[in-house]
Amino acid sequence: MIEHVYRRAAASAAVSQVIVATDDSRIATRVRAFGGTVQMTRSTHETGTDRLAEVAAALDCDVVVNVQGDEPLIDPRAIDELVAPFAADPSVQMTTLYRRIRDAADLTNPNVAKIVLDRGGFALYFSRAPIPHIRDPRGGWPPLYRHIGLYGYRRSVLMVLAALEPTPLERAESLEQLRALEHGIRIKAVETVHDSFEVNTPEDLEQVRRLLAVTTSS
Repeated sequence: MIEHVYRRAAASAAVSQVIVATDDSRIATRVRAFGGTVQMTRSTHETGTDRLAEVAAALDCDVVVNVQGDEPLIDPRAIDELVAPFAADPSVQMTTLYRRIRDAADLTNPNVAKIVLDRGGFALYFSRAPIPHIRDPRGGWPPLYRHIGLYGYRRSVLMVLAALEPTPLERAESLEQLRALEHGIRIKAVETVHDSFEVNTPEDLEQVRRLLAVTTSS
């Protein structure tokens, strides 16, 4: 799975280098076996953001992208979309992706994070619960969005964010991006048509294997 993620990330036109950050020697061995670049990190990191910051501390770059290792179907064009706002607006400090919810089951699935946005396209909140709550459906349904768990950071902001203590909302929802919002770091959200699929359960893994088998055979 990690090789699929690595190669798809490397195919993004916006990416100049791909590094696997891990504290697991088995993963490191596998990455080196297929010719990838890997950096061992401390085992004490609570979140992927913190692990990413350890690697980014030694990098000479402006923007860092965090692609989770459980996203084997990530589309390289989605990474391009994630990075684009940094070039368009120097004030953008952090980015992420979202797409419309088409399957009603996603609303109540805690493994699918939901996002609500302000008028400028910045994240207001993320939750594993259905948001927004529709108290009176007669008023019409607003767009409902699922969060795609990719993040782009200005390197300077990433270093600040990783130095902050985990926050109450972050711990309650188990969503690390809430740390940024609680500390006033705005997150620009970009709508994408490119879906992704996080592997959170054994059933998810089997589904990904089936999808990859179909892709390979075609």
